[in-house]
Amino acid sequence: MPTFAAIDIGSNSCRLKIAKVVAHRLKTLHEDREVTRLGGSVFESGLVSPEAMAATLRALKRFQRAVQAHAVDRIRVVATAAMRDARNAQAFQAWVKAETGWNMEIISGLEEGRLIHRGLINEPGMGGRVLLVDLGGGSCEITLSERKRLQETVSLPLGAVRLTEEFLTTDPAPADGLAQMRQLITRELRRARRRFEGRNVSLVIATSGTAAALAEACAAVAKSGKIGGKPAKKAARKPRASASTRGVLSTGMAGIAPTPVVRKLAAKIAKMTLPEREAMPGIGPRRAEIIVAGAQVYAELLESFGLPGFRYSPLGLKDGILVQMLAETDARASGHLEFEHERWESVLATARRYGVDLRQAEPVRAHAVQLFRELKALHQLPPEYENWLAAAALLRDTGKFVNHQGHHRHTQYIISSSEMYGYTPVQRTVVSAIARYMGKSRPQPGDRALRNIPAEEHKNVHRAVVLLRLAEALNQDRASDVLRVAAKVYPKRVYLEIKPGRTGAELELWSLRKESGYFREVFGREFFATLA
Repeated sequence: MPTFAAIDIGSNSCRLKIAKVVAHRLKTLHEDREVTRLGGSVFESGLVSPEAMAATLRALKRFQRAVQAHAVDRIRVVATAAMRDARNAQAFQAWVKAETGWNMEIISGLEEGRLIHRGLINEPGMGGRVLLVDLGGGSCEITLSERKRLQETVSLPLGAVRLTEEFLTTDPAPADGLAQMRQLITRELRRARRRFEGRNVSLVIATSGTAAALAEACAAVAKSGKIGGKPAKKAARKPRASASTRGVLSTGMAGIAPTPVVRKLAAKIAKMTLPEREAMPGIGPRRAEIIVAGAQVYAELLESFGLPGFRYSPLGLKDGILVQMLAETDARASGHLEFEHERWESVLATARRYGVDLRQAEPVRAHAVQLFRELKALHQLPPEYENWLAAAALLRDTGKFVNHQGHHRHTQYIISSSEMYGYTPVQRTVVSAIARYMGKSRPQPGDRALRNIPAEEHKNVHRAVVLLRLAEALNQDRASDVLRVAAKVYPKRVYLEIKPGRTGAELELWSLRKESGYFREVFGREFFATLA
């Protein structure tokens, strides 16, 4: 059974989780975490400081020893808000690659929210309509899930490290800085709230370190009746729920951090010195430095959304990465079908966004998949290329949204830059390169479309391009009269037999024969298109 590793390089800390696949499920073998404050300098100067880089690399090298000790088969390393903002992110990526051999992938806020959702997919209560909140060092992802299906995600620049660096420059927190920070939090949450209007939720689940600290502090208050060493005032009233959440959550739910207590904690913590915050239950030395900002975000979010409280979960981004790796590689895993559905829905959404006629595109996709399967002994492409080829077939005309002239170049840019759930940046680039070469041009070394694709994948891209060109040649504006075809592979030649439709197949035969030279160049065999 394979062993996977996920590394989350966050703005505040780096996390590692290693899990082994046992009976189509993940069994945790090892976890590690290190606070590195990678985002501290980014949110102030726009650059990752050499000290933060060095601290992060030290943590990654320790993680690497654990990865090697557990004989990990596959690893995915992702970076979030700090790297999204840093002007020297590429330099740090190169340094990580040189020191560890790992490709550090910088993911968007929306992809971060989607992966967190996947990590929490089997949490109790996820069968209903659930709001997920992940407040990290650089950003805050808010996600709506319904029956374990992601409905909406928004990423806000409200990370605890980011806000601390920008507004809370002294200790205790300055009054003017707190006021300015609250204004920003209120404005960003108002923008987010519009996206979730009218959505009743049954549960709020919060993840990451700030939520853990607040949940433990709330539990301590419930046990002792004190906040920061003083008796807590009774929370006489629950927060007034909005129309979207009124009466749905219950503050009596086990493990819930109630909104009134979170608000009182946020107000009390803001007046404390660093040593006083460090002494609070659940806070700790490193979290105490950024808990003021984090607590304010949670208090404002819960009140503005009309939520009685949240439940903390220790799962998060790294867990979502592992769940996705399992779903990608194990067709019998519980999340496989859901992952495939979610990924394909994102392709369809991108096609619709750019005006693709799905009725015209679907036969091309179907023929591309058929050729992939029937010519498998010839092309020998990895299994994942079937999905990438299908996506390229459906999206190959997105560039026409920009301009019909030179639309293949526009297609390449649109696909590689689009937010498509379930595809890494490299995978989107591969899909974009396959769709790019549907005109007169052919893939050439040094092409912009191939620049960000590993060199070892270039040969596979060439082969996938040929398959898609054949599928396109089989569909000359005949969505209502789709041809039936069959492929036959021989040692020195390949035949594609076509059963003519009502309107014949002369144009398709001519188009296919035009591809014979390129086919011979890529596969080393003669290609013949004939009528059955």
